[in-house]
Amino acid sequence: MFWRVLKQMIVRGRGRLAVALVALVSGATASAALLNLEIDAERKFTRELRTLGPNYLVRSAVPAGASDEPGAVFSEEALEPLLRAARGGDAPGMELAPSLYLIVRSPGGETSLVLAGTWLDEYPRIAPWWSVNGTWVKDRENSSACLVGQQAAAKLRVRPGSSLELHYGERASALRVAGIVSTGGAEDDQVFTNLAVAQQLAGLPGKISVAEVSVPGSPREAEKQAAQLAPQLAGLEMRPLRQIAEAEGQLLARVQDLLFWSVGLILVLTALCVLATTLALAVERRADVGLMKALGGQMTRIVRLFLVEAGLLGAAGGMTGAVIGTVLSAWIGRQVFGTATSVRVEVIPLILAVMVAVALLGALPLRLLSHVRPGTVLRESE
Repeated sequence: MFWRVLKQMIVRGRGRLAVALVALVSGATASAALLNLEIDAERKFTRELRTLGPNYLVRSAVPAGASDEPGAVFSEEALEPLLRAARGGDAPGMELAPSLYLIVRSPGGETSLVLAGTWLDEYPRIAPWWSVNGTWVKDRENSSACLVGQQAAAKLRVRPGSSLELHYGERASALRVAGIVSTGGAEDDQVFTNLAVAQQLAGLPGKISVAEVSVPGSPREAEKQAAQLAPQLAGLEMRPLRQIAEAEGQLLARVQDLLFWSVGLILVLTALCVLATTLALAVERRADVGLMKALGGQMTRIVRLFLVEAGLLGAAGGMTGAVIGTVLSAWIGRQVFGTATSVRVEVIPLILAVMVAVALLGALPLRLLSHVRPGTVLRESE
């Protein structure tokens, strides 16, 4: 009898219940999509924020001038623990590029420039925002090709294909300009060669002055990874680039807060919509409740009917919306990040439970039916 009465209630109130179901499905869809994005946002944003450049610098712990070598340079071999971690899987996705910086002169000594010798073949991954007019130097052993910042190129009056001679002390190096670099930063006033060229020009074979490292993961994960690697770098210090690390943390926190409060607002609006619908249903069902009470129906069983109806409505809306929201979040991930958002199975039962709770909360106006007097209602219906 209980289920027959429940079925009749749903059939008779299907118009208004359909409105509430649409509200629940819409709320569940938006909430599931945003929660999927929030859970996966850290991984997605971390990957996107890696395009800001390296987030750690490795340099000598010996102050400049405290050693016999200029600029407190150190041996490339000291970076072997980082190379092993990157290649061996202990730090998957980590990228690094050692560099040696020199102040060089153009022929005649008219112009002084910063020369950065590095692994140019690594820079497309370390600094993906670089724009190069010409050809990128992809061969680490190439001793003649170089890249020139656009401001430096204007001073030296060179373009891709031009010859360039740079002097450091008594040494000189003849180079060919492969491309003009544009970054909008200090790199625009520098010249870039492969590391071996700068080492030979400076007379410091196997020496570097700094290493730029891109440690993958969230700011917390990157900090933990760096703390594990730092003790293995004897005589070196691994320092975070605070501007990059803080920018990542602040942006990620703001995005997660935005998604969280968006979900909260959606749930409130969904509850209000269900509340308005059930309030109208409560008015329509006064006569039905009065008749059931007149026939001896207990109010607890009548309330149970309404609660089961609301629970089924919430479950149907939650399950439908969770599935649609998961598909929607995958589409948003492809549009924004270029890859689909990972399906988070834990979101489906969470959305299901939340929608049932929202439906039950929206059914509060049905409590008003407990005050219905059978005699009054029956007289009104005559």
